[in-house]
Amino acid sequence: MSNDKSRDALSDAPIPQRNNSAEVVNSGSLVDIVLWVVALILLVGAMLANQHLPAYWAPANDVWVRVGVILACIIVALGLLYATHQGKGFIRLLKDARIELRRVTWPTKQETVTTSWQVLAVVVIASIVLWCFDYVLGWLMKFFIG
Repeated sequence: MSNDKSRDALSDAPIPQRNNSAEVVNSGSLVDIVLWVVALILLVGAMLANQHLPAYWAPANDVWVRVGVILACIIVALGLLYATHQGKGFIRLLKDARIELRRVTWPTKQETVTTSWQVLAVVVIASIVLWCFDYVLGWLMKFFIG
């Protein structure tokens, strides 16, 4: 028997390895840092555009122009964030989560209703017990203090 952990313990045959979907994200890339900075500047600009833009740009006095500028800033910022390694990893995470949600066995309507009634009953019983406990402690405090 070998100490190689990629081999089967009984037959010494190699175990087929799956492709590991985990990837190391290189967060030190200069391009990624620049994209993050520009995206954050655009998001801050989108937050400040509604209040400060009309003072510097006359067409921004119209509310729909400001809405358009804010949406454009947000869309461009999200596009820049998608272009980073972290953004692509986040999109992969969302896709994997969607796949996992398809695998979930969801309860039936009857199971949901039954469980909800059980939870409601436990909450009511617990609240009554706690109310009784509080009432008894209050009565004891009044008895001892006077």
